[in-house]
Amino acid sequence: MNGAEVLDVARDGIWTLLKVAGPMMIVGLVVGVIIALFQALTQIQEMTLVFIPKIIAIFLTMLVALPFMGAALAGYMERIAVLIVAG
Repeated sequence: MNGAEVLDVARDGIWTLLKVAGPMMIVGLVVGVIIALFQALTQIQEMTLVFIPKIIAIFLTMLVALPFMGAALAGYMERIAVLIVAG
C-alpha cells in the first residue's frame, strides 16, 4: 500500500465519520442554540436546563439515524475489507 492509498483510506474514514456523527452534532447544536436563546430571553441560568434536552434530542436522533449510520459504517468496512484482500 503506497502513500496515496493510505491517504485515500484516511480521507474515506474521515468522510464516513462526518456522515455518521453529523446528524447528532447538528441536532445538538440546534437544541443548544434554542436553549441558549430561551435562557437569554428568560434569564434562567440553570445548568441542567442545557444538558437534559440535548441528551434527549441526541438520543432520539441516534435512534432515528441508526439504520443510516449502520449502513455507512458497513459500507466503509466493506471498502476496507476489499483493500485488505487485494493486498
